[in-house]
Amino acid sequence: MSPKVSIIVPVYNAEKTIARCIESVLKQSYRDFELILVNDGSGDSSRDICDSYAKVDGRVRVIHKENTGVSDTRNCGIAAAKGEYVEFLDSDDWLAPDAVGLFTRTMEEYDCDMVITDFYRVNGERVSQKGAIDVDGLMDRAAFAQYMMQKPSDFYYGVLWNKLFKRSILMEHEMKMDTSISWCEDFIFNLEYILYVDRIYALKVPVYYYVKTKGSLVSQGMSMKKTIQMKRMVFAYYNNFYKEVLSEENYEKRRLSVYRFLIDVAADGTVLPIVDQKLGDERTSVSDGVKEGEGFFFDLYREVKVLEKLFDVVALRNELQTDDVKLLFYLHEARVDCTFKETARILNMTRTQLSAAVQRLTAKELIKEPEKSKKTGKTASKEKELPEQGLTPESEAIKDPEKKKKKRPDIKKYVIMPEAENVLSEIMSALTDFEQIQYEGFTLEEIEECERLNQRRNENIRKMLG
Repeated sequence: MSPKVSIIVPVYNAEKTIARCIESVLKQSYRDFELILVNDGSGDSSRDICDSYAKVDGRVRVIHKENTGVSDTRNCGIAAAKGEYVEFLDSDDWLAPDAVGLFTRTMEEYDCDMVITDFYRVNGERVSQKGAIDVDGLMDRAAFAQYMMQKPSDFYYGVLWNKLFKRSILMEHEMKMDTSISWCEDFIFNLEYILYVDRIYALKVPVYYYVKTKGSLVSQGMSMKKTIQMKRMVFAYYNNFYKEVLSEENYEKRRLSVYRFLIDVAADGTVLPIVDQKLGDERTSVSDGVKEGEGFFFDLYREVKVLEKLFDVVALRNELQTDDVKLLFYLHEARVDCTFKETARILNMTRTQLSAAVQRLTAKELIKEPEKSKKTGKTASKEKELPEQGLTPESEAIKDPEKKKKKRPDIKKYVIMPEAENVLSEIMSALTDFEQIQYEGFTLEEIEECERLNQRRNENIRKMLG
């Protein structure tokens, strides 16, 4: 069977970075892909490194060719691709572990023709999240073009590697990279592709690590005259794109905005709220020691970290923190009353972290403290369709008179607001991924048996505590 995704990597003298690039693909949580490494006549050990991976993993295919440049090299990869979708990756960059899965699920869940994502900009040991479209959602070609008009030279729109394409569209329109130019060739490819699509999803999750090592036109040794000629040619593509997308009347109204491309400076994206972190702190991660550790505590910790990794994605899409996602899910699921201290321990937070999460969710109006009745002083909620969940005052939770003597901080009830439904839906999708990760390679009968035995195990633990 053909793979779902073809990932194309042009390789040229990349012996220092290609192993990291390849490893990031092979460690993807989503497994149904082929990795096409196109060696563009490298003079270093890149050839041997690529071949070594192909020998041990059948999903890796290597193409060796004479040096003809990156555009022709990508064209070779497109011609060799067998997947339903096509993704591009540069040899000095790498993917987040959930990149291919997020691309694919979004494409299929929303019946898209293209998915575009935020990305990480890597500068030494520092990393920043970059993006251009400030909404997470589906749009048509015209709406996407309006966004692009605001920042026409942004890498977000111009590069290939933060996008997922349909191979059927590439094949139907015989799309190839233009080998006659060496500036904005990616952008021109994107413009042509967008002319043939109807549905585009902007995903506000950074899934790509971009290391800025590529040179400018001047560093390529191109003369000023040649540079101006090339920019004019690229602008002609850009201008014609908007003549196709916009009506004649609308184009005339926005022509000055279109011409902004001529003076705009290429940029690698707008810095988003999560900026300039130490590389490795931008997502939940663990050390090699934790990955390899044996025993109960390592098993338990790894399970928690995998779940936090999946919650990271939900947090990034909704401009939340992972603690906020954990708390929101807890409030949705909790059917019993717990104290503030117990809740913090259950969620593996400090009480300060839990308080901060409550404040952030309240500020975003995802949860709400119920109003108190003036007559009775008891809480009353107008949101009857969404029951009060989770956090309750200690005085209500404790019925034993002896235990009432032990004073603990009160914890208030919070109501989940309707605005949180989208976030909760994404959390449920993350939990589905968690199940798939846990039970990969299991038969249905094995999964059912595991769940049955785990239920008995949990009942035994409850009895011991009771």
